[in-house]
Amino acid sequence: MANLAADFMKKANGRLTSETLSALSADELTLLAYVDFRREMLEGGMVQLIHNGYGPFIFENPFALVLKRWGLRDVAKIVYEGRKIYYESREVIERDCSDEDFMALYEQFPKLDKLDDAFIELEPEVTCAVVEHFINSGYITGEYNDGKS
Repeated sequence: MANLAADFMKKANGRLTSETLSALSADELTLLAYVDFRREMLEGGMVQLIHNGYGPFIFENPFALVLKRWGLRDVAKIVYEGRKIYYESREVIERDCSDEDFMALYEQFPKLDKLDDAFIELEPEVTCAVVEHFINSGYITGEYNDGKS
């Protein structure tokens, strides 16, 4: 999965910008979003994800919609629930703060903690399904043609 994501980043010249986003398909962008989402969720949960600036990439794009289309409804639901809290509280969570204040954010947002727990439970199954999607779509074998390459 990491190698495939690295290949997609190369297609985008190593940076996701408004110009380079058009070089990637919805599937490719979703994999990049999933890699970021998964890493942040496993390392520090949704509080960390939002605090580290991934909120716009995860919540302001059709990431959850694509996951739902891939049949990953449970994780899409986690993203949709997180999106609600993100829009309500992003200013508080994104604000620069001390380590102590950052840790206090976890106590302020227990609903995010519940979403973290739900994702951690689903993660192995979801990650396998994401990889399987790319295998079945021909990305791994080189048979996929998005018309952009």
